[in-house]
Amino acid sequence: MSNARKSDHTSVKDNRYHDTNMLLKRYRDVVWSLELSVCQVKRQFRQEYACSLEDFLDTVYMAGAELHGTDIESHARCIERTRKMIRLLEDAVELLRTRHKKGEAYYWVLYYAYLSPKKPKNAEEIMAALQPHIRDISPSTYYRLRREAVEAVSAVLWGYTARDTLDVLDHILPGKP
Repeated sequence: MSNARKSDHTSVKDNRYHDTNMLLKRYRDVVWSLELSVCQVKRQFRQEYACSLEDFLDTVYMAGAELHGTDIESHARCIERTRKMIRLLEDAVELLRTRHKKGEAYYWVLYYAYLSPKKPKNAEEIMAALQPHIRDISPSTYYRLRREAVEAVSAVLWGYTARDTLDVLDHILPGKP
C-alpha cells in the first residue's frame, strides 16, 4: 500500500468496530429487557382487559379497528423494533458462522463472549467453554479471534467502506495506483 493511501486510511476513524462491540456487549441486557417488557405488557393487559393481548389484537384486527397513536401501538412498535435489532445481529452472526472461512471458530468465540444466556465470569471461563470447539486456546489466541470475529460481524452488519475496498485491491493488485 502506498504511504499516501495508508496515511489517508489511518486519519479516518472507523467506529464500526466500536459500535459492533458495544452492540454485542449489550446483547444479553437487551434480550433480558425485551423478555421482561413483553411479560409486563401481557400481564398489565390481562389485568386491565381480562383477556390476552394476542386475543385482543386478533379481535381488533378482525373488526378492522385502528390502533394508531395508542399506548398499545407504542409498546408493540418498541418491542418489534427491539426484536428486529436482535434478529439482525443474530442473522449476521449466523451468516458469519456459515459463510466465513473461520466462521465456526468465530461463532463460538462470539457465543461464549457475548451471546450465551449466562455471562461468563472471565476470559478463563470463556476459554474453558471453547475447548470442545477450539483446542488448546491460549489467551492471546482468544483475544485475537474475538477481535477478528467482531470485525467480521461488523463487516456483515455495516458493510464494507471504500477504505476496505482499497485495502482489498492493494492485496490483489500490489503496486498499482
